[in-house]
Amino acid sequence: MSNSSLPALPASDRPEVAARLRDALLGAAFTADGLLELLGAPAYTALARSETVPALRATRGDTPLETLVRLFLLQQPVPHARVADVLPVAACLESGWLVSVGTNEVAATVDVRPYGGPEGEDWFIVSDLGCAVGGAGGIGSREEGVVLGVGGASTTLAGITVRTPVSAALDLGTGSGIQALHASRHATRVTATDLNPRALHITALTLALSGTQAADLREGSLFAPVRDDETYDLIVSNPPFVISPGARLTYRDGGMGGDDLCRSLVQQAGDRLREGGFAQFLANWQHVEGEDWQDRLRSWVPRGCDAWIVQREVQDITQYAELWLRDAGDHRGDTAAYEALYDAWLDEFEARKVKAVGFGWITLRRTDSDAPSITVEEWPHPVEQPLGDTVREHFDRIDYLRAHDDAALLAAHFRLAPEIIQEQVGLPGAEDPEHVVLRQHLGMRRATKVDTVGAGFAGVCDGTLSAGRILDAIAQLVGEDPVLLRDRTPAQIRLLVEQGFLEPVG
Repeated sequence: MSNSSLPALPASDRPEVAARLRDALLGAAFTADGLLELLGAPAYTALARSETVPALRATRGDTPLETLVRLFLLQQPVPHARVADVLPVAACLESGWLVSVGTNEVAATVDVRPYGGPEGEDWFIVSDLGCAVGGAGGIGSREEGVVLGVGGASTTLAGITVRTPVSAALDLGTGSGIQALHASRHATRVTATDLNPRALHITALTLALSGTQAADLREGSLFAPVRDDETYDLIVSNPPFVISPGARLTYRDGGMGGDDLCRSLVQQAGDRLREGGFAQFLANWQHVEGEDWQDRLRSWVPRGCDAWIVQREVQDITQYAELWLRDAGDHRGDTAAYEALYDAWLDEFEARKVKAVGFGWITLRRTDSDAPSITVEEWPHPVEQPLGDTVREHFDRIDYLRAHDDAALLAAHFRLAPEIIQEQVGLPGAEDPEHVVLRQHLGMRRATKVDTVGAGFAGVCDGTLSAGRILDAIAQLVGEDPVLLRDRTPAQIRLLVEQGFLEPVG
């Protein structure tokens, strides 16, 4: 792949320059918090939409921070003398972070965007000029090999990733390095792959400028650069999942037909996971006429893995085509060319009998169980990020339920999870509610209907009494046979545990 028409990148083998640049950026408060204070929330938020006018208006002064914002975020030439007061200009020019323009100005060669880590770390994401936000709306993104910065998909994957300490993590299709950067916090060794050598170069810059450990960078598609004997505790990927009639844009189009790239990625991950290890992906999948989309996804799950697959959104094929044509900026060009591309997308979908496309999260966990658990669900509702602990706890609960039959469940002790509220729904003035809803205010923010017994059971679960003892007391209160109540209630308890409303004690 040739990137000859793209600007030259800063040297990735000059860690001492990256360290000096980092110190200078931090010294000028060029951080996520510093930007918010300088720009204000509206202008700061507009930057995330690639809208620069509010930030330009907010940086008309000559403070060090304003100078850096105009240089690295707004791609404006800045007087050499002004930058020399803030940065080690000679070293930055010599190593390629800056270039001279005009008679007495300098300009940045890459976009550098402050990014706040989960524990308050001050990180910096490097990307190609004009492409700081994933899905650059056609600003530079027509160029083959361009590397985008952090978008909504990147932060979503970072938020749902399980963050337990591990010895080895793998980031497939690393792009600007955001997932590798997060993994560097809790993985002893990080490997990052990408088909685009420019992306690997930029990932090295991101890691160096963020002051974290370097990664083992390997060129190649998905698992191709990984040796047969290599396994990992964590695999993450925000792959080029867009289902398109051609692979014009490396950062988003996988080059395989339909959703084959996502399917292949998921199916191949099983053999690369260590026992108990997680593989977590964002993906698109086809909704095909005459086929259940959930069955389609179940067929992707490799043997020996539990899976939790969440569909977050569904678009019909016209919405989907329009979204990604606009992402590439095709709507800004010739009308006839745009319509021809649109037609080609619809031809491709019709040939495959695709009626819609789903988007969501796929998490695998390697298990030694003879009966792996596969949960496929649709959840388009708001959630509370980060969800890494929620994902890990889901699989912990699966292990617990798999190890406890109904008798063991009745002998166990439970407590109501934190932040659960109970809502009674019914007509005004009615003596009894029509139904009771338990609602979470953390994690997946689920809501579930329960009957009177279920509501009463959950309400008194504080870990003191066993489930069976609680049911016996409820049976006495409602005048029901305790044996029958013990017989029919475990399924409801099992569901409340699986969805995180009840937590096992001990």
